[in-house]
Amino acid sequence: MRLGVENLTTAHPIGERLPGVYLENGFTQRFTEALDQVLAPVFLALDCFPAYLDPALVPEDFLDFLAGWVALSLDESWPVAQRRDLVAHAVELHRWRGTKRGLAAHVRLLTGGHVEVVDSGVCGWSDLAGGEVPGSGPTQVVVRVAVPDPGQVNQRRLRAAIVEAVPAHVLVTCEVVAS
Repeated sequence: MRLGVENLTTAHPIGERLPGVYLENGFTQRFTEALDQVLAPVFLALDCFPAYLDPALVPEDFLDFLAGWVALSLDESWPVAQRRDLVAHAVELHRWRGTKRGLAAHVRLLTGGHVEVVDSGVCGWSDLAGGEVPGSGPTQVVVRVAVPDPGQVNQRRLRAAIVEAVPAHVLVTCEVVAS
């Protein structure tokens, strides 16, 4: 199987590492050169492995895989720079997940706009088992995003990302306005 890399040399030739008796043997040197050609892409990938862990440097086709490592779902239709930015901030997003701060940061990364999160703040409990829970109205969150061109924001995908980021029982309202 060829990886599309012609005449790639290895920094770790096998023939040079053999005992002295094999250094002068032509057959052994040709055989190990063939192995070097097969292993060169492997060594290259391993030598560059830290780049595969950096969202700014990772090859585009590996970015979604890296996002899976940090439990982040990406939409392939988002620009590559935006997906890289989301993966780079994934740990911080997870740290603040379920909070106004975390939701605002996530929406800001998705839209690049000014984000305002209005939380109903409803929280109820009862000290009686099976008792009536005080309070009125359902738990809800309203997310207002101000961007220069609201038409550029895919509101369906934005709402889906917000719904994924808030607890399941919370009602979501998303408003995108011009800044």
